[in-house]
Parts: sequence; structure tokens; C-alpha cells
Amino acid sequence: MPRNIIHIIGAGTVGTPLIGILSSRRKSLGIDEISFQPDLSEIRNIAMIRGLVSHGAKLCVPIEFADEFASAGCKIDYSADEAIQRAGVIIDCSKPGQAAKNKSLIYYKYERDKLFIAQSREPGFGKDYAYGINDSALVHGEDNYLRIVSCNAHNIASIVKTVGIHENHSNLESGRFVCIRRANDISEIDGFIPSPKIGVHQDELYGTYQALDAALLFKSIGLELDLFSSALKVNSQYLHIIHFDIRLKTETTLQAIINSFQANPLIALTNKALSSQVAAFSRDMGYLGRVLNQSVVSVPSLNLKNGKELTGFCYSLQDGNSILSSVAATIWFFFPRSYKEKLLELNDLIFDEI
Repeated sequence: MPRNIIHIIGAGTVGTPLIGILSSRRKSLGIDEISFQPDLSEIRNIAMIRGLVSHGAKLCVPIEFADEFASAGCKIDYSADEAIQRAGVIIDCSKPGQAAKNKSLIYYKYERDKLFIAQSREPGFGKDYAYGINDSALVHGEDNYLRIVSCNAHNIASIVKTVGIHENHSNLESGRFVCIRRANDISEIDGFIPSPKIGVHQDELYGTYQALDAALLFKSIGLELDLFSSALKVNSQYLHIIHFDIRLKTETTLQAIINSFQANPLIALTNKALSSQVAAFSRDMGYLGRVLNQSVVSVPSLNLKNGKELTGFCYSLQDGNSILSSVAATIWFFFPRSYKEKLLELNDLIFDEI
């Protein structure tokens, strides 16, 4: 078994905070070393690369690009191939579509006694995973490839599990979701739109990939759920918002539902109606601007009709929930019996109220 070394490929909107969080909690999480390979275009952001190195992460680049990074003043610790060979866990945070290519071209050569994790929207990389949703589906020694589902799929799954699943039995009749997505991250220069843009349903049964991914998580633990999502982008750089309409098989009360949300340590409640205020809380109180909750439920938006139909809104905190799942999967690989206890080291980045 390799040492407890993590190698992260890609230092974009997910990779950068993931490297920072893992580096800052390295000792308490039982990690020996963090290395990272930035995208070649990120050489334009030398300040960010130096910042990650100052956190204790080791810089790794392909041999053919070493001179380019060195001439920019970067100290290179390992080549890209050496970093993969040294690491026990490789987390791929590269651009869309690249993780699958890396798997077929590179990872298969090193997969023995290693775990490869992809932060990827595209299915097929490996078993789908979200921390706190389908941990029981993970099989140590068999699962070499995991795909961390999107932040909105995390959000949908956490709401569904909290309201409609009890002791692995479903009380859910159906779940309908509208994902109101921000156009791009404040760090990104591409992708912004001038006005709201309606998304297309790619799947006849589940609509968009957000509900499909959430359904796949539950399917991995033996639950077939009726979930369907639609999506649109709005001209904002703040947070994704999800409107949910959940129908239950048995009657309940709104207070009982609120109590369930409060009892879930990965869900925060808020009275805030502006996404900018929730994003500001994440910036001010999180680490590197990230809060790791699965969902933030807007309490004033909740409504229960006839005791069975719950509607409301919730926020997705950027990519904090998928970052938490990447950390959880990594620590699970190194410490399968005690990973949940070790993850308590991140409790200061998970809030009850926002």
C-alpha cells in the first residue's frame, strides 16, 4: 500500500480549494503529502500556484513542460508520472471530459492499490458517490474509481434523503426539482450569459443530469426513486438555487420536516432570501471561501400542502459539498474503519445556520 499521499490534477474552481483544505488539515486527517498538477493554462496564474505551494502542496508538471514552469519561477518537485506513482489517491479536477480520457490513457497503468476520484459531470468514470448519501455502497479493495457527482446532485440527494428516506426505506412518492444555476464562478472568464438561459432535458425519465445523478446514488444502495429535474442558467455569479416539490406517501407536519433538516448535520438552515448574502457568509466564515454543507434550506420558503407535498428553495454552496465528498472518499480509502471520525476535523466548515 502506498503512503498516504494525495495527488490532485487541476487547480481550477474545485481543485484549488480542495488542495488548500487538504493541505491545511493534512496532519489531522492522517495525510503524509499533497501534490498537484495544474492545468498548463494556469501558468498564467503564477501567484495562485505559489500560494498553493506556500500551503505545503508539492508542484508537479509533465516533463515536457518543466522548463516553462521553472522559467516562471516555480520549483517543481516531481514529474506528473512520478506524482501518480507516489500517490495512493489521485483526484482528477481537470476540465470537462478530461477525466475519462486520463482514465483510458494513463490511470489504468497505475490502478493497483490506488483510488482514482473524478470531479466530473460525465458519468462512467466509476461508482457515483456523495458523502452521507451512499457510503454503504463503497467496497474497499474493489472500488478503484469513484465519480463525485455535481453540487446540485448532492443538494437534491440530501434533501430527498432527509425528508423522504428513513432507515433505508422510502417514504417518497416523487421529487421534482428546478435547478436555477449561476452562469459561472467569479474566478472564471468564460461562460457568462446576458440573460436567463433555459436548459434541455437530456433524459426522458430524469430530465437533466442533476436528478439522474441523485437517482443513481440511491440506486447504488437499493432504492429506485421517482426524481426529475429541469435546469436553467441565470446571469449571476453567486450561488445555484434549487426549487423542490417533494410528494410523500404519508402525512407529516412542517415542523417535523424542519426538525429533520435541523437534525441533519450536513444541512444548514437560513432565513436569507438573497443568494449574495449566503455567498458572503461562505466567503467570510468558510475556508478559502468554501462552506462544506450539502445544502442550505431557506426556511421562509417552505410550504407543506395537505401534509404530503413539500415545496421550497435551497442553495448549493458553490462546490463545497463535492469537495467534502472528495475528502471523504480519500480518507475512506486510507482509513476505511475510522474515516468518519477523522472527518470531524472539518466540522468548523460545516454550519447549522447561515
